[in-house]
Amino acid sequence: MKNTFATLHDYDPGMLPALAEFWRIESKSLSDDEIIRRLQGAMLDAKRAEAAWERLDEPARAALQLLVSSAQSRMKIGQFERFYGKIRKLGRAQIEREQPHITGENIAETLYYRGFIGEGFDKVEDNLIGFIFVPTDLVAALPLHKTSYESLDDEPGASQEGLPVLELITDVDEVSHADTSIVDDLTSLLAALQARPADVEGEHFAGDFAAAVTPVLLRRGASRLSFLLGIAETASLITKHDGKAHPKRDEARTWLAAPRATQIEQLAKAWLASRSYREMWHIPGLYPEDSGWTYDAAAARQAVMQLLADLLPDQGWVSVNDLIEMIKEFEPDFQRLDGDYDSWYIRNDAGEFLAGFESWDTVEGSLIEFYLAGPMHWLGLVDIGEDVARLTAYGRAFLERSDWPQPAEPSALIEIREDGTLLASRRVNRFERFQLARFAHCAQAGDPYHYRIDAASIQRAAAQDITAKHIHAFIVRHLDGAPPPPRIVKLLRNWQAGPRTSVTLESMIVLRATSEETLEKIYATPALRRFLGARLGPTACAVRADQWEALRESLGDDGIDVDITRLDADAD
Repeated sequence: MKNTFATLHDYDPGMLPALAEFWRIESKSLSDDEIIRRLQGAMLDAKRAEAAWERLDEPARAALQLLVSSAQSRMKIGQFERFYGKIRKLGRAQIEREQPHITGENIAETLYYRGFIGEGFDKVEDNLIGFIFVPTDLVAALPLHKTSYESLDDEPGASQEGLPVLELITDVDEVSHADTSIVDDLTSLLAALQARPADVEGEHFAGDFAAAVTPVLLRRGASRLSFLLGIAETASLITKHDGKAHPKRDEARTWLAAPRATQIEQLAKAWLASRSYREMWHIPGLYPEDSGWTYDAAAARQAVMQLLADLLPDQGWVSVNDLIEMIKEFEPDFQRLDGDYDSWYIRNDAGEFLAGFESWDTVEGSLIEFYLAGPMHWLGLVDIGEDVARLTAYGRAFLERSDWPQPAEPSALIEIREDGTLLASRRVNRFERFQLARFAHCAQAGDPYHYRIDAASIQRAAAQDITAKHIHAFIVRHLDGAPPPPRIVKLLRNWQAGPRTSVTLESMIVLRATSEETLEKIYATPALRRFLGARLGPTACAVRADQWEALRESLGDDGIDVDITRLDADAD
């Protein structure tokens, strides 16, 4: 940061007489520049620096030692203030009256008004961050070796040997093992979008598409579906145009054809870099506003992943609560580099703004928990249980503890049954199942998936320029020399040139008379005939759907008994 001379120049001139008094410099009749030059000489003199050091109490010395031991002898202002108090910026008259250089309100003020620390700004990852620092040349002059290291153990954030080790947990309940089903679900999603581009509302699919695609997913939930949209967009598998999501054909095809482990790696890396997917907007109970502040989801995520790389063991369960508490103690500002806990606009369920460091557990703590139980679990990186988590092989590779696993992946053909059902296990290449989903209807998601070809699916395929000939060739390829089932052959032959004709199926209410004479009598009565539709036979005719109750009443008036055998459930 800055040296002593520059730091003294940055102080308010009203501080100079107090600094001169503490460092025992005669300042009367001197200009500000002359006071600064004499202060610099005194502060960098080893004997005078040691004398000034001795006049500090033990807590102040320990705080100064901790600050010097930090990287670049500095600490973010917000973090320093949480540990040692805020520094009031007093004018000359207030300093003369309150004497903060003699009796400060807290450790921070004591060190500041005695010249041991300064404030400055530096650029970190394109953000201008405020720091408390010890002037660079003053560090060399101070007798830091005289600090009692034992007292540091009681200081906030102090650690002699780096971050402590999390205790391993052996008694674990409600274990949910990570899997790679996100690959299968994204395959299903891409196939659905290929057939029907979907409306997108903010970071979510519109409700009608979400309801339609959910039954074909292995793991269901609105939050996970939004996650699929976010990382697929970052991975260039999905693009948005005019408020609709579409698959990116070439990129999606390459990803679909890749081995499963490679697909997981690509999705995990896309999540790590994603700025379009913002976890804070998906945490239950948190309601961030979209304007008035800036949020870098990727920077926050990458900071936590680096902390997890330092904290999580390669093997074994650890407490999620302990992990969160450790991050809170040692690196609480992972997503607020400037330590500002007052300017973000996030509400809770009660509509209250979550401001101040006292909201850390609700905001930052919930975010860390969501990383683990949400994206990291969905991507197969961590197993989770009740308040516990542990890394998987993919998780260790993601945190750069090992190479990415490349397990053997036996290929499998789609099984085609005589009744026309097509079974696709999760071992079937994802591109092959994507193709299947474009012309067949998924009747059941699972391992295996159950698909059926019908007239509606063939027409949907035709809208994507997939012909009956294409479908036949696909099926033959997976039969490994066996003949196609007759039902599928007949269906494809009949639809090869499109539908030959069309019919309409509709529901109706039917009046069935006990005799031809009774029906003739009804038709001969104008007051009754007006409720009727087409004749359906000698004793039956259609009744207008919105007129049956009036017809029943009119028939009763004419002395004809009416027996209602079945009507819609809502018609009584």
